Amino acid sequence: MTIRITTHKTAHVSEIRFSRPPHNFASPELIGQIADALAANDVDPDIRCSVLIADGKSFCAGADLAGDTSLTGGDGMDTVGQLYRQAVRLFHRKKPMIAAIQGAAVGAGLGLALSADFRVASPEARFAANFTRLGFYPGFGLTHTIPRLVGAQRAAWMMLSSARVKPEMALEWGLIDRLTQADDLAQEAHRMATEIADNAPLALMAVRATIAEGLADAVESAMQREHAQQTILKATDDYKEGVASVFERREAHFVNR
Repeated sequence: MTIRITTHKTAHVSEIRFSRPPHNFASPELIGQIADALAANDVDPDIRCSVLIADGKSFCAGADLAGDTSLTGGDGMDTVGQLYRQAVRLFHRKKPMIAAIQGAAVGAGLGLALSADFRVASPEARFAANFTRLGFYPGFGLTHTIPRLVGAQRAAWMMLSSARVKPEMALEWGLIDRLTQADDLAQEAHRMATEIADNAPLALMAVRATIAEGLADAVESAMQREHAQQTILKATDDYKEGVASVFERREAHFVNR
């Protein structure tokens, strides 16, 4: 699938726009290119804040566990490991980032959304850590980033139930920071970024470094644990059934093995 990343600078804000049709499925290449753009922003003295925006109906519908042969084959967990190595780079950035979220932010897509410092969403957005529905284990550092944002109890509900969280509840929980109409989504993300970027750049980086102190290391540690658990569960019949049920749009029939 074709990956397209574009960057556009307005004053002290850099927009990073990504596309991987049809659902912006996560891959090592996609996440790596986003991380490259953020790394470039870190060394650009004119940039003080980034805005991450996706084209299409989905922000990121997670990893394509049903259709991506690099994930479904025998070396699939190697590909997941590559994905996580790129993902941790997102958390090592020095400058703030706003994510604009429309449609699905599911699985690894939720992980990508939570890598941002702030999130604005449209009413069409949906958030889910739907791994247990697949017979799988959460990834992309979500076992650390979800509790960090919404607290242990709500995080436990999201990860154990695999339930979708609608934008109104996401706002109430603190999973997102603002809710706006789809037509105003990009503009609101840029307004938030500009409000940050109007401030002194050295102070911004110093404050963010304090706020995010230890975050990248904690996420990397979480990803290592997640990858180990995912490797175990990927070999089970329940995982095969979970993925098949999603692909075939039917209820799963798990057998506890």
